[in-house]
Amino acid sequence: MSLTPHQEDLGVLRFITAGSVDDGKSTLIGRLLYDSKSVLTDQLSALARAKHKRTAGEDIDFSLLTDGLEAEREQGITIDVAYRYFTTARRKFIIADTPGHEQYTRNMVTGASTAHAAIVLIDATRVTEAGGRTELLAQTKRHSAIVKLLGLQHVIVAINKMDLVDYSETTFDAIRAAYLELAQILGLEGVRFVPVSALKGDNIVYASERMPWYQDEPLLDLLESLPVAQSGGELRFPVQLVARQDGSHADDFRGYMGRVESGSVRVGQALRVLPAGRSASVAEIVGPRGLLEEAFAGQCVTIRLTEDVDVSRGDTFVAAESALAPSRKLSADVCWFDEDALAPQRKYLLKQATSTVYVKIGSVDTVLDVSTLSHGTDKATLAMNDIGRVQLSLQKPVVADTYDANPATGAFVLIDEATHHTVAAGMIRALAA
Repeated sequence: MSLTPHQEDLGVLRFITAGSVDDGKSTLIGRLLYDSKSVLTDQLSALARAKHKRTAGEDIDFSLLTDGLEAEREQGITIDVAYRYFTTARRKFIIADTPGHEQYTRNMVTGASTAHAAIVLIDATRVTEAGGRTELLAQTKRHSAIVKLLGLQHVIVAINKMDLVDYSETTFDAIRAAYLELAQILGLEGVRFVPVSALKGDNIVYASERMPWYQDEPLLDLLESLPVAQSGGELRFPVQLVARQDGSHADDFRGYMGRVESGSVRVGQALRVLPAGRSASVAEIVGPRGLLEEAFAGQCVTIRLTEDVDVSRGDTFVAAESALAPSRKLSADVCWFDEDALAPQRKYLLKQATSTVYVKIGSVDTVLDVSTLSHGTDKATLAMNDIGRVQLSLQKPVVADTYDANPATGAFVLIDEATHHTVAAGMIRALAA
């Protein structure tokens, strides 16, 4: 059956909820699932009997649909990233409910790293007035800064708990103006605003009759209509594994397994193998269901080459005409995760795509002050949850792009060699040989 224009399948949308503790992120997702008929009957029965329910009487505590850990239910806070899936007539959704507490900022970064859109929740009862200005919470600013750094395609600000401010248009307008000022400072563009009550269901799936002054779409309609930019650009194929078969025979199979991170690759195409710069051509592409003539971004395949060249994990296939060159020096924005502050004398490993190399952290250029949103230059290190611009020198070159050009090859994590902890996530802003 073909879909009508209104029912056009727009594909999968991955989105996160972000904001401060108790802004209502888990409740909003629970309400979204409930009102879109995506909650099973046995789940609803279990919610009604939940021992950590925080609502009165027969009212459902929607936050329990996503707060899966017992510790989360006991404390009333989200700790881990909870992923939920649901489908409407128009598209499929993958939701990441991310923590609001500052201690779990690293979990929020993890959830946001694969998202197309962010719903930033603001509790309408918790904004403050200072000197005639509406002041947003620090975590709202921090999460918005991370959303900008990660380059999410869409930002929706859901101003929540409107039922507790008598559905006031004046309150909504004041918070909207404050966030637009924040967005201008951060460089966020095209931000959309929806006044909601996650607990009561206003403007989540159905338009609210209690806010007739809001004439735009409810949240679900907005999510259904968001366009998702498709992966394009030049070919990037980081090799994950070299597959050998019948290695003792002259006609043995040698394939290079990995995922096409961007662009496409086809049989017969001329390639360069970086960082060594060797030339080769594609003899065969093997997918999960057999031979392919061409593979596109997001597909996991095995590529066999016509030439017998030296290829190993960490190498990257690019088009023969590509001007990309390996880099040993990086300028990057980093979000520091670890309880131990950045220590230049410690040994760190940089993991980017399928490459893992030793890295020296040369300098911390600036650190974002979440309160003032200024980039200070007076700090020489990064503490937990700090966001800063750093200079990195690598032991050997990697094949990378800037994050803005290609998030798949422009992102990395830093690992402490001694503890094996992931201490930071980074986005490459500039490269040098």
